[in-house]
Amino acid sequence: MRIDRVANEDQAQPSDAIAVFGAAQYVGHPSPVFHARLDKVVSLYRRDMAPLIITLGGSADGRTGRTEGGVGRDYLLAQGVPYDRIIAETESIDTEQQSEILADIARQRGWKRVIVVSDGTHLFRIRALCRRQGLNVLTSPRAPFGNLSGWGHFERVAHEMLSYTFLRMHVEAGWAKRWMEGREEF
Repeated sequence: MRIDRVANEDQAQPSDAIAVFGAAQYVGHPSPVFHARLDKVVSLYRRDMAPLIITLGGSADGRTGRTEGGVGRDYLLAQGVPYDRIIAETESIDTEQQSEILADIARQRGWKRVIVVSDGTHLFRIRALCRRQGLNVLTSPRAPFGNLSGWGHFERVAHEMLSYTFLRMHVEAGWAKRWMEGREEF
């Protein structure tokens, strides 16, 4: 299956930038998933894979108003990444918007190639979204942690298959999610 093939391949090579896709943060601290993604980015940065890092994500928690992109930036700063090497994107609310904004940043800066970091199963769709925007990306999955059951893996792959199907059908992701949750009429 193509989702699993991309999930298990690290394509990281020297590039113009590294982009980390947002994940949950709690009261200004990365969730375990986001923490693992950010650790992967730090590792790539320290191996001189790219001179710049983009933290993506505008979703904010209700208590502090902190965004994924801002929390990611703060985490990278605490790991010793210089402030002028980080671009914090704090407006996007989903993967599709993150891909669009990343492509806009890359076009404005004349970048040729970007390494994208996320969960392995998420990278197949991210790559498709970025390619749709004309952005050349290399995928680099975060390290696995904990014990993911067979059912948990199936759920992640099924989510990505459904999301990718909506992408191919040109269905706006936010609408599809609201419809599946019963908050939107067909």
